[in-house]
Amino acid sequence: MSTVAPTYCSSVLNGPGYIVFRRLQSLTGLMFGGYLFVHLLVNASIAQGGNHYQEQVDKIHSLPFLQAIEWSGIFIPFLFHAVYGIWIAVIGRPNVVSYPYYRNTNYLLQRLSAVIILMFVLFHVLSLKFAVFGDNFVFIAKDQALASIGHHMNSSWLLPFVVYPLGVIASTYHTANGLWGAGISWGLTISAAAQKRFGYLCAGLGITLAIIGAVSIVAATRLVP
Repeated sequence: MSTVAPTYCSSVLNGPGYIVFRRLQSLTGLMFGGYLFVHLLVNASIAQGGNHYQEQVDKIHSLPFLQAIEWSGIFIPFLFHAVYGIWIAVIGRPNVVSYPYYRNTNYLLQRLSAVIILMFVLFHVLSLKFAVFGDNFVFIAKDQALASIGHHMNSSWLLPFVVYPLGVIASTYHTANGLWGAGISWGLTISAAAQKRFGYLCAGLGITLAIIGAVSIVAATRLVP
């Protein structure tokens, strides 16, 4: 007997373009996951001490056509993924109450984590890049990467104890569970057994990313502003 849970939600999602958009959303989600992995690794280099973090930041900001890379590889894919995900969440009707299967619960958590990520990314970008919340929150890449991160993380106790832990947990869970769903969307994990095995791999990836994120938060919080 198959162990695959029933449909995650009852909705009006259909039409010839649905599969295309679902795969585009899956692809942009994978792009977000790749960026998250690199971003957390770079931030974790703070724990190495010295100028390791500044060196990584300098390498990134020395890339040619950096703004084009950011927009084409990060911002636009993220915006598409977020907007299409919101549309699915609005018109979908989760049936986790009627069918409290494990994967149905994951579907609901995936939607909730998406909301947290959206709010977190807005704060992260507006504060670090545009100084919307004050100069103590802004990130200065050139020669002041460590100092500005120290100021940022120590500006409020909410950042290291609430905002960033929630952001990291939501992002790593969303990435890991989204990767599991991508295996189904792309026809790579058809059987229940294949989905279960891939699920273990995705869970391991999520835990690894969460640990790297935790190292980043602790190291950044210990910086002297």
